[in-house]
Amino acid sequence: MNTAVSGITPEVVEAHGLSPEEYERVLHALGREPNLVELGIFSVMWSEHCSYKSSKLHLKKLPTEAPWVIQGPGENAGVIDIGDGQAAIFKMESHNHPSYIEPYQGAATGVGGILRDVFTMGARPVANMNALRFGRPDHPKMKHLVQGVVAGIGGYGNCVGVPTVGGETNFHRAYDGNILVNAMTVGVADTDRIFYCAATGLGNPIVYVGSKTGRDGIHGATMASADFSDDTEEKRPTVQVGDPFTEKLLIEACLELMATDAIVAIQDMGAAGLTSSSVEMASKGGAGIRLDMNQVPCREEGMTPYEMMLSESQERMLMVLKPGKEPMAEEIFRKWELDFAVIGEVTDTGHMVLEFDGEVVCDIPLGPLADDAPEYDRPHVKAKAPAPLADVPESGDVCADLLKLMGCPDLASRRWIWEQYDSQVMADTLQKPGGDAAVVRVHGTRKALAISTDCTPRYCYADPYEGGKQAIAECYRNISAVGATPLAVTNCLNFANPQRPEIMGQFVGCLEGMGDACRALDFPIVSGNVSLYNESKATGGGSAILPTPAIGGVGLLADYEKMASAGFKAEGATIILIGGESGHLGQSLWLRELHGREDGPPPPVGLDLERETAEHVRALIADGVVTAVHDCSDGGLAVTLAEMALAGNMGFEAFTPDDRISNAAFWFGEDQARYVVTVSEVEPVLEAAREAGLAMVVLGKTGGGFLTIHTEAGPSSLALADLRQAHESFFRDWMES
Repeated sequence: MNTAVSGITPEVVEAHGLSPEEYERVLHALGREPNLVELGIFSVMWSEHCSYKSSKLHLKKLPTEAPWVIQGPGENAGVIDIGDGQAAIFKMESHNHPSYIEPYQGAATGVGGILRDVFTMGARPVANMNALRFGRPDHPKMKHLVQGVVAGIGGYGNCVGVPTVGGETNFHRAYDGNILVNAMTVGVADTDRIFYCAATGLGNPIVYVGSKTGRDGIHGATMASADFSDDTEEKRPTVQVGDPFTEKLLIEACLELMATDAIVAIQDMGAAGLTSSSVEMASKGGAGIRLDMNQVPCREEGMTPYEMMLSESQERMLMVLKPGKEPMAEEIFRKWELDFAVIGEVTDTGHMVLEFDGEVVCDIPLGPLADDAPEYDRPHVKAKAPAPLADVPESGDVCADLLKLMGCPDLASRRWIWEQYDSQVMADTLQKPGGDAAVVRVHGTRKALAISTDCTPRYCYADPYEGGKQAIAECYRNISAVGATPLAVTNCLNFANPQRPEIMGQFVGCLEGMGDACRALDFPIVSGNVSLYNESKATGGGSAILPTPAIGGVGLLADYEKMASAGFKAEGATIILIGGESGHLGQSLWLRELHGREDGPPPPVGLDLERETAEHVRALIADGVVTAVHDCSDGGLAVTLAEMALAGNMGFEAFTPDDRISNAAFWFGEDQARYVVTVSEVEPVLEAAREAGLAMVVLGKTGGGFLTIHTEAGPSSLALADLRQAHESFFRDWMES
């Protein structure tokens, strides 16, 4: 193959992230050699980040439909019906690689990008969430990364005026060289005012709005489709720079134009910028597209078509308007001090044609670029089942163990994080960060949305199938614990190099577990993102991350006055454990933090029991017979009670049942499908559980300033003040050191 004529050498092809076989597909699609602009466009559209070439074969197996699903995967975000002519629109995205290279801007532009995915469909964003994974706190880069990411999320979300209402943060050495920053946004729209991205209408004008295009973020999508090496610092130019104040103007301008009848299609410029937005709009509409690159607003001198098409500058949108609506649209965007330019038109050629200085600089058939991108069935091997837990230790002092657990990085208070986020802006936040699920009122109604992000990567690593099930089940539990009906899921599937069969095995196993859980719980997946190649060869870094299929769930409360929360409410209430029996210590935090062991199988997830227990708890909440509710997860039953005590600023006295397996297993086992509730009248709750065939254990009573747990060795006590001190100290001491 003679590539020298066009200047496209094998080295240039490799630098664009295309394999020799993929370049042969490019030649076949074009019937000739590409020029550099065309090669760049193929490289980003066929990148892992944009094409899902290693994952889409398996993504097709996920359940995506339900009577309340208006739009599933394939658009900017998923859409579900929440009644009264209203819809919730939501999605989760990754910004992992940029956040490791430049933590503040990487995280900030992650928030900006996911906001655009939601408001481009006609929704006003009402809540932001995030799911963060960091390496060891004593790693030399980690404090800087945590500070930068949290400041970036807070800085962007606070300035744009959308509340950040919750999320999760975990630490593990597997993320030393590749942190994860996953951002989620939820918006609300009228069901008859939802906008899609399919470009239609021969001759309709294509309009660019928002900020000017710069050279930041070029090859960002390609960078996000490769693992890290020692040249991390050199990749800073591939990280975008965000401006939340411009984003706020863009939200208001877009929503104002959406109130008219001017828009045919709309798409945000996210990964791969102008390339992906124009290709997706034209291909979804079965149309062609012609762009005049001289009309693209640029903020830097001498920008080439290659740079304009591949730039990932932020706060930009692409629209197809109805003919004659351009002056009205321009007036709106100029009023909001934003750029507005007609840069092309819809054609019937089925090609993307770019013109610059009077010459055609790109002519690509859209079919091969979008629908015919490579799709791989990567070799995968099933993970070896973990050996049963052997030599199980016992807890000599339950409260002493609890104190250590509550101060460890994975369970310590995240107050230092969420106090940097404005969770109250818009005045509709009903549960601030720290509970089971965030709850945000649907403005002007009695309805509320419950939102949770969940995943337990150590479970996914030990057993991908069970871990995938558990991620869905825990999200379902957290939404149920506030009294909401879980409706649908978005996800961010973070894995290492899919060309390694063991990693691809993790991916396939987790998706199988997720799919089975979604089907059993009637909890479909309506949007999502795949982030692969999350591993590092950089000096001092780890290798592969733990498999981390982060789940973002949304549920609906018909009446927010009936919302439940986790904190103890009154002295003398009876504490009851509802659901599965305790005893599973494999992969538990107690085993890891107290004994330095990460072994055994994760807890199995009984999906029928998950559904039955959740439905039962939601009914108790709706009937008003429980005063506090909290699901059991990391750290087991003792941690659940401790968190309820801290949230309510009230102690408790609890008793170990005589028939328990061991003190450690009962108090720190991480069995699934369990909730702790408090009640003022015990018998009706016990009777309801008996009728439902659910296990139930009366644990004790709330009250006082101490946590006291009785075992056969006698009472073990811990002052609530000492617990709070241990719980609050990790982040405070780390950040002050």
